[in-house]
Amino acid sequence: MMRSHYCGHLNESLNGQTVTLCGWVHRRRDHGGVIFLDIRDREGLAQVVFNPEQAAVFATADRVRSEYVVKVTGVVNPRPDGAVNPNMPSGAIEVIASDLEVLNQAETTPFPLHEHSDVGEETRLRYRFIDLRRPEMAAKLKLRSRVTTSIRRYLDDNGFLDVETPILTRATPEGARDYLVPSRTHPGSFFALPQSPQLFKQLLMVAGVDRYYQIAKCFRDEDLRADRQPEFTQIDIETSFMDEADIMSVTETMVRQLFKDVLDVEFAEFPHMPYEEAMRRFGSDKPDLRIPLELVDIADQLTEVDFKVFSGPANDPKGRVAALRVPGQGSMPRGKIDEYTKYVSNYGARGLAYIKVNERAKGAEGLQSPIVKFIPEENLNTILDRVGAVDGDIVFFGADKAQIVSDALGALRIRLGHDLDLLTCEWAPLWVVDFPMFENNEDGSLTAIHHPFTAPKCSAEELRANPGTALSRAYDMVLNGTELGGGSIRIHDRSMQQTVFEILGIDEAEQQEKFGFLLDALKYGAPPHGGLAFGLDRLVMLMTGAQSIREVIAFPKTQSAACVMTQAPGTVDNTALRDLHIRLREQPKAE
Repeated sequence: MMRSHYCGHLNESLNGQTVTLCGWVHRRRDHGGVIFLDIRDREGLAQVVFNPEQAAVFATADRVRSEYVVKVTGVVNPRPDGAVNPNMPSGAIEVIASDLEVLNQAETTPFPLHEHSDVGEETRLRYRFIDLRRPEMAAKLKLRSRVTTSIRRYLDDNGFLDVETPILTRATPEGARDYLVPSRTHPGSFFALPQSPQLFKQLLMVAGVDRYYQIAKCFRDEDLRADRQPEFTQIDIETSFMDEADIMSVTETMVRQLFKDVLDVEFAEFPHMPYEEAMRRFGSDKPDLRIPLELVDIADQLTEVDFKVFSGPANDPKGRVAALRVPGQGSMPRGKIDEYTKYVSNYGARGLAYIKVNERAKGAEGLQSPIVKFIPEENLNTILDRVGAVDGDIVFFGADKAQIVSDALGALRIRLGHDLDLLTCEWAPLWVVDFPMFENNEDGSLTAIHHPFTAPKCSAEELRANPGTALSRAYDMVLNGTELGGGSIRIHDRSMQQTVFEILGIDEAEQQEKFGFLLDALKYGAPPHGGLAFGLDRLVMLMTGAQSIREVIAFPKTQSAACVMTQAPGTVDNTALRDLHIRLREQPKAE
């Protein structure tokens, strides 16, 4: 071993001991004829002192610069009074160097590692191997490792088997586009990278594995947003002979234990909330319960008003009119309201009506709003009573198709919660349950809300008769407004699976073509089974306080699904393409 200790493990208990450290020079300081080097490794920093009395060692230290790779030997000493740093584990000691070896030099890095400088993400990703040296990034990777270790330990202790599933599989789209891989040995045919191990873990249940887990790579070629990556990691779990309550209990206990192990945070039992209630109260199927604002339905008070913006959706069975009261914000300036109006337009809202409640006792005169004149005073009072409005409040309104209102006001609720610092606690977990089986597409067809393998809460006959109102046996774990994981009881009966496919417009030929192997498996004694998949990246993002999952993935892609460090995706030579039976379309030459 080249080192005796990690830098971050040094403390007062080692006073007087000789230690050997290996790492990078994080920072150099010359002070009073003495050279101070902060040496950094995976576990933290240690301050090393070089005195001029040690002439040879001092001369070597004098030519050392930031990010040089060094090996240092010295004696651990207490720091002088007034020089103690309580913010780091080794902050009460320093190492008086007796030997220094430069293992490698380093050019000046493209950005400083010891300062919170404003470095663009593109630059950080281009030099990700340097970016990951930063203590805050190293800490995120360490925590990620602790998370996976804790999860593996829990699942191993509870009888789950770690079983790998194929990476090269059949194209069976689950919602996003597949990443396709051309086959050399089967001309014109393609493999797909897995969007999830869903079908294979179901087959493992048919095989009798009983309890399975995998920390699996998944791939989805979808339009990227801040919380999307083409390549991400899933904690995949499946069980046999367990119902929803059992599965939620096992996975909830796992998450509670994880937070206790890693962050020393103790959660109470997670509340359960039906999907319908979540959408009605919070406009979202993943509500952030830290924010004490709620949507309130008021359509019944606006069906007769002479204001089509409100009366139209109020009388439309697919419409919604809802109000969102924000306490104490009646003095919100017009510029801020305009900013929020623009914000909700991103979610399809065509405007943002509001009422400022100045003095309720004065009736309509005590209300400030362009819409007050359109609503009878009696209805106004009922609306304000229903939302609990008092003097000094502002009430926002949404009126449109139900989904648009829920999306817009739900997003505004989150925005206001953060802008106005309304969060009531640090963590707010819950289960969202009783999801509908399907949602409507614009063309009138149906899409499975979770996936086509989710079991309904009713019989096949009832499902066929009323697919639009049927509920599924699905459940999502939500934390702080982020979906951590989703799962369901799966269909284990072939006829039920075929019924769901038919409702989704997948005919018998397509069923056989895409899912024949699953349907075949269901004929041979498939047990009742269900499971859940967690987004590992999202989980670590929340636990570290990161703003994006890119911050907790060692080598993420950009938002355009490229790797600026390796320049992937890249071109391939013609020989490789010919082997794959691929001929690229010639690009027209520029004139």
